[in-house]
Amino acid sequence: MRGVVMHSPGDVRVEEREDPKIIEPTDAIIRLAATCICGSDLWPYRGAEPVDHLAMGHEYVGVVEEIGSEVETMKPGDFVVGSFVISDNTCEICQAGFQSKCVHAEFVHGTIGTQAERARIPYADGTLVVTPGQPDPDLIPSLLAASDVLGTGWFAAVAAEAGPGKTVAVVGDGAVGLMGVLAAKQLGADRIIAMSRHTERQELARFYGATDIVEERGDDGVARINELTNGLGAHSVIEAVGTQESMMQAMRASRPGGHVGFVGVSHGVTIDGGELFFSEVHLLGGPAPVRRFLPELIELIWNRKIDPGKVFDLTLPLEQAAEGYKAMDERRATKVMLTV
Repeated sequence: MRGVVMHSPGDVRVEEREDPKIIEPTDAIIRLAATCICGSDLWPYRGAEPVDHLAMGHEYVGVVEEIGSEVETMKPGDFVVGSFVISDNTCEICQAGFQSKCVHAEFVHGTIGTQAERARIPYADGTLVVTPGQPDPDLIPSLLAASDVLGTGWFAAVAAEAGPGKTVAVVGDGAVGLMGVLAAKQLGADRIIAMSRHTERQELARFYGATDIVEERGDDGVARINELTNGLGAHSVIEAVGTQESMMQAMRASRPGGHVGFVGVSHGVTIDGGELFFSEVHLLGGPAPVRRFLPELIELIWNRKIDPGKVFDLTLPLEQAAEGYKAMDERRATKVMLTV
């Protein structure tokens, strides 16, 4: 089969990879309908993480082709949406809602890699969710978004305790930040402040529910948030970047007693103990337990109550994956969908 392999920073190739096969009785083989490039894929692409012939991709939707003897919740021909972290969905950690830290947790990128034509998904019953039927083609981008970027933005909003009566600030205007805006709106937040300097992303943020746009960053951005909140700061802050500046901006934009949901993949972030102690801010985040939210998100998408698929502003065939990486790296695209 054809699949994307990152040989080294900046060197992305589509090449022949071994066809997946059932290994464990809990496995399923799926034929990918669509996959995409994640903002986190840009870290190794830019050399910020080590990479050496890595099978890329962790966001995916597709059709079940084959199942192991112990798989019970799906059958060949079913359309499924999967999480970017493998989970059994039955262990104590999963049952507490943190499937991304399942006792059997395994990241899909690397050993599996779903920027490909087909993929083997371990613990299929715990990782994949069957859709109510075969989706209309126009729903596939939104269902694909649920696999990671929507689920991650949703987790960030939940972790930040966004809801009625709350002002939510969103640090980061990439795909996850935009999905955080959508989630905060769906959770009933009264006011949503999107921090963005890019006109097209500001427009999409407003489409998803942003009430205010703040273009300033760093201390200036914090000052602007304070100005908009009578000097108190936001009740809820979503951090969707993963840098030192974005984390400090998120913490400092939150009011005492506020909540920060951080989901940007952390690179070089350190928090001073004294500042953390005196901030009196709640912090919760990390790899999103997307599987926890998938049934609800699929239902919202299936009933056309949300349209997260608009976050994809460039669609390319799998064979042009290298161009997709380049477009996102150069900020010519917010998020790239790859058709298989």
